[in-house]
Amino acid sequence: MSSKTSFIVCTRGSALALAQSRRVQQDLALLFPGFSFELKILKTTGDKLQTASLANPDASLPKGLFTKELEVALLENQADIAVHSLKDLPTELPEGLVLGAVTSRADVRDVLIYRSTTMAPPVGTAVDWSPGARIPFRGKPLCRLAGLPAGAVVATSSTRRAAQVAFARPDLRIVPIRGNVGTRLQKIAESPEIDATLLAAAGLVRLNLDISPQGFLRVDPRLTKDERAGVTAPPPHLLATLIDPEEMLPAVGQGAVGLEIRSGDPEVAALCQVLNHLNTHHAVTAERAFLRAMGGGCQSPVAAYARVLGHQVELRAASFRDGTGKRAEGRRPVREATALGESLAAQLR
Repeated sequence: MSSKTSFIVCTRGSALALAQSRRVQQDLALLFPGFSFELKILKTTGDKLQTASLANPDASLPKGLFTKELEVALLENQADIAVHSLKDLPTELPEGLVLGAVTSRADVRDVLIYRSTTMAPPVGTAVDWSPGARIPFRGKPLCRLAGLPAGAVVATSSTRRAAQVAFARPDLRIVPIRGNVGTRLQKIAESPEIDATLLAAAGLVRLNLDISPQGFLRVDPRLTKDERAGVTAPPPHLLATLIDPEEMLPAVGQGAVGLEIRSGDPEVAALCQVLNHLNTHHAVTAERAFLRAMGGGCQSPVAAYARVLGHQVELRAASFRDGTGKRAEGRRPVREATALGESLAAQLR
């Protein structure tokens, strides 16, 4: 290591991105007490395109919507480490940049969020029902996709989630939704035209939210009083149901945080390597190899989930291109994680 003791960690400014980056910053500061780690917040193209539909990307929407500006900062030596939700990081990185580490993976599952029967009808709901009028859905705890009524409206801007919902329940209506986690929760609570949405469990946990034994979304009760003061509570009477990967495969890299750095920078590489979680790295290597071989980005209608079992990595993958659902799975030694992802992509292309 050289005499450099000050490093810049760059991140997006969303609540979730900040929560992830602050955790990385704190871990680095704890592990390397003689060094300083400054957090630098950047606004990405994806943050600026608040009115764009990410569910239907076209040529006008550039790749790396949520990563480009962070990568420019790395390449111009304005930052040393870029912290990403790994599912947002393209599989092909710009020349001169590499994935320096992947932190321990959080819960990979998606969560179905919807209004409880204990919640008052959303504003704008007709008090008196009339023939043909749509009644906004309000459900009981542990409702799953199969339990939503025919015609229910599910809001998501993830092509992966939309494709799997449409495949499992073609009778449901899918509409786009934008905004950060807090905004989306508020929309579910207040918008009678939306019945449910799907969010990543890992994101909720990193925002210090929790699902009660009764199924209600709440601030994590294990937090101290001071910690709770800094958490934005979700709207009351929202229910949340965890959806297992057997029912809905997650996005490639979901639940993992990636640290992107410059290649040929041994100082920063050594710092990041301490945070690297080997089993998570093997798993996401297989998933990202699958996505790269499929020729898609983070908005492609494909899904994959890998996990390390002993000395092997197991991968389950699915593609919903062309309106069809194809699935494949396989297992290989961890050293063949990339080959595993590529072989499953060959089966599904």
